[in-house]
Amino acid sequence: MNRLLWMMSYLLLASSSGIIAQTTVSHSFVNQGVVRNYNVYVPASYDGSVAFPVVFNLHGYTSDNVAQAFYGDFRPIADTAGFLVVHPNGTLDASSNRYWNAFNSAGVNDVQFFDALIDSLHAQYTIDLNRVYSCGMSNGGFMSYELACQLGNRIAAVANVTGSMGHLRMAACNPLKPTPAMHIHGTADMTVPYNGNAQFAAIDDVVDFWLEQTNASTNAIFMQWPDLDPSDGCTAEWYIYEDGDRGSSVELFKVIGGGHTWPGAPVTIGVTNQDFSASEQIWRFFSQFELQQLLSVDQLDEMQVRVYPNPSHGRLVIESPVQLTEIRIHDAAGRVVEQRLLENELSIELQLNIQPGIYFLSAFSTAGVLQRTIVMH
Repeated sequence: MNRLLWMMSYLLLASSSGIIAQTTVSHSFVNQGVVRNYNVYVPASYDGSVAFPVVFNLHGYTSDNVAQAFYGDFRPIADTAGFLVVHPNGTLDASSNRYWNAFNSAGVNDVQFFDALIDSLHAQYTIDLNRVYSCGMSNGGFMSYELACQLGNRIAAVANVTGSMGHLRMAACNPLKPTPAMHIHGTADMTVPYNGNAQFAAIDDVVDFWLEQTNASTNAIFMQWPDLDPSDGCTAEWYIYEDGDRGSSVELFKVIGGGHTWPGAPVTIGVTNQDFSASEQIWRFFSQFELQQLLSVDQLDEMQVRVYPNPSHGRLVIESPVQLTEIRIHDAAGRVVEQRLLENELSIELQLNIQPGIYFLSAFSTAGVLQRTIVMH
């Protein structure tokens, strides 16, 4: 396996109203009445003519998107491989700490936010909707698994570094498709214990859960990772579980003696493995999978929705072979301009009083969420 080169130079974050290659662009939009902000790293190879994959890189609890961009850095890899890195910010809890609502608790619905965020990215960048991935550190890892549970029609694969799953959330998780998952965790993690606790599932149980939902082989390909840096105080074991449904697989990097840290990070806080780069391995894993590959033919057929006339002068008819539960239309800035809750209807006719332009329709159904681009004259 060829490993991507690790670049040691770091780019300063910059805010821009336009898309400038090999820089970080700041964006925001209102979702559920809350201003949400995110940064997009745009590699030099991006010019808008080719659809780029997207990697969500989610910060941990009390951290933020700027810190995560440096700590779990994908930017040099994006420069080489050609993908956009998106660093969103979580909202503030009662203690004014940023967090992701990965436990279905009261507050902002972050799954809905990411659904809208993908639409916003699609409006502003040329992205490959078949290759949208999510990973994160700690609470960001929990959130990535929650996206796999609830937004599997839009997220192709996920990775989790030092996070886990809550017992109740794991019991409630019912992914739409076999979702490839990678987990990276230290056995000496004192924040999210490897062997679990009253709140969090043990990591081996989490891996077993994703093996069951992908139907991957439980006979792992095992490799003792080379101890390239004996001074880092830990070693790594690599487990690969292949032959999952529709080409899916599961991987585990078990860091023996590792702490609540991101392997390969430029800053070592606690025991940080330096034998491999978590960021490199996550991208290597993600790059194998596309959403269309993982959805069954039946699911793809079920998710065909007719939207007409398109372009439209205000009248819009939506017809679906499966029951529709909600219709949501976003403008190019990611703002919701129309939203209808439905009672399991197969069709709906809308009379829209909105400005001419390009809009993005999300039709929620019993089979998942369907996206269409619509033009209003």
